[in-house]
Amino acid sequence: MKGPRDVLAGALPSRGLASVASTELFGLARPRTRVLPLLRDVATLTKPRITASVIMTQLAGMCLASGRAAAGRLFLSVAGTALLVGSANALNMWWERDTDARMVRTRSRPLPSGRVSPDLALTFALALLGLALPMLFLVNATTGLLGAVALVSYVFAYTPLKRHTPLALLVGAVPGAIPPLLGWSTVTGALGAGGLLLFGVLFLWQIPHFAAISIFRADDYARAGLRVVSVQHGERAACYVVALSTVVLVAVTFLFFPFGLAGRAYLAVAATLGVAFLALAGRGIGGGPKRAIERWAKRVFVFSIPYLTLLLAALLLDRR
Repeated sequence: MKGPRDVLAGALPSRGLASVASTELFGLARPRTRVLPLLRDVATLTKPRITASVIMTQLAGMCLASGRAAAGRLFLSVAGTALLVGSANALNMWWERDTDARMVRTRSRPLPSGRVSPDLALTFALALLGLALPMLFLVNATTGLLGAVALVSYVFAYTPLKRHTPLALLVGAVPGAIPPLLGWSTVTGALGAGGLLLFGVLFLWQIPHFAAISIFRADDYARAGLRVVSVQHGERAACYVVALSTVVLVAVTFLFFPFGLAGRAYLAVAATLGVAFLALAGRGIGGGPKRAIERWAKRVFVFSIPYLTLLLAALLLDRR
């Protein structure tokens, strides 16, 4: 009499049991027509749009830094950073697949929807990491160490802290602000005033940007058990976070001028953008109906994106 193993082996004569097990483990037992969708889903784990925006801020750091770097070093830095960010994003999505499944915004992602298995996602993320860090250390030690700090703080500090404290936003802003430093250190081999100022701008920019998201996505975050400021302390507290952090952000953007890193043209652009951002951010302090506050938060979120883009463009065009 044939046992279950013999039946399975007979049904799949051209493939051994080990091959079947490994295929099922990594979620690859799919028809050939599913190969391309699977590859797209795996690529989605890297959050390509976020990765692209990170590379843009890294390039800003490279352009602002004084000096030159060999083309090979620049390539290693950009490619290594892209792989590192992709790895961190994939690890984040692997870790948060249970909370993503409870949020409307994220439940259709590859992991919570079941289109990609956790084992495949983790293997992919670690493979990217295994390529990324050696590449960044080949650029120079400072760039490699900054990359390692960014990954560790994002994956092993920010990701778990979101379930425990709203202060996770400040922790998560650190790796989000490191890419310009990666660009700066690629060219100079060290940290410098310009790189640190770029770090400060990116760090502070993330606070009103994500605090605004926490307001109009408060129900989603509460359902997932994430302790963002709007869930833990209410909309009013989140509105004050947006307003106060915007004040500090705008003040820091002016420092490029006295440090001799930008001229009067940049200063004029920074002032114009800053006044507009302050006027918008300040409107939430007075409070109002829930729907009105959510609409305001969406406007803050949307405005913050071209604000940063135009600010960096002005800085690069008028750099000293």
